[in-house]
Amino acid sequence: MKQRLITGIIAGALFISLTFVGGAFYTGLLILLALIGMTEFSRMNGVSPLHPSALLGYAGVLYFTLPWEDWGVSMPAPLTILWMLAFLLLAITVITKNRTTIDGAALMLLGALYVGYGFSAMIEVRAIEEHGLFWTFLSFGCIWASDIGAYFAGRAVGKTKLWPSISPNKTVEGAIGGVLLSLIVGVLFALFVPEAITIGKVLVIGLIAAVAGQFGDLIQSAYKRVRNIKDTGALLPGHGGALDRCDSWLIVFPLLILTELIPV
Repeated sequence: MKQRLITGIIAGALFISLTFVGGAFYTGLLILLALIGMTEFSRMNGVSPLHPSALLGYAGVLYFTLPWEDWGVSMPAPLTILWMLAFLLLAITVITKNRTTIDGAALMLLGALYVGYGFSAMIEVRAIEEHGLFWTFLSFGCIWASDIGAYFAGRAVGKTKLWPSISPNKTVEGAIGGVLLSLIVGVLFALFVPEAITIGKVLVIGLIAAVAGQFGDLIQSAYKRVRNIKDTGALLPGHGGALDRCDSWLIVFPLLILTELIPV
């Protein structure tokens, strides 16, 4: 517990500091986390990070996360890249005479999209010219509030299991507590920066961040159960891997962009 607390404080302070700084420092950190996350995803699926299919997964992650526009590089549309990745991954199944199966090819494509676009969305939100820092911390604040609210509400009054076959410790009462604290934190952001967002909009964001964030956690828990592993990696002692720590982020940020609740 002591190691977990110390690691959490140090990692949290570093992450928040680089988020404040923004720019290349923040982008570089998220690109690094994305590459670590793709490595964890590959290993979870029994694929060496140096296998050609995994290397294509890394290529997809870099396509999504690298600041191509800042470098003056014009890249193809996402659908074009995803199709090319799908074609190349399927070609590997032929070249390897099915030692790489079609299921394995599909998993690497899924990993590139899940990890790559998830972290890309975080970079995109921070890069918003007007109130980029506000939108970033609003999103993270609601996600973290949901985690904290769910933990303490679950410990205090949790009785009804939420999804015991996937995550036996989570409760319905905890989930509700997470939603409520996320909404409260969202409202506080709106009160402090009223020119950036209305109360009505922030309530929707708070609700989505809490519900989608908890789904992100459950998605990763379900996958780890399928693979019979406790953690996706060992990036942070006592906390697991990059995917363990970022599972909610990878769902919430893309969803807030796709629903146009955050004006990127």
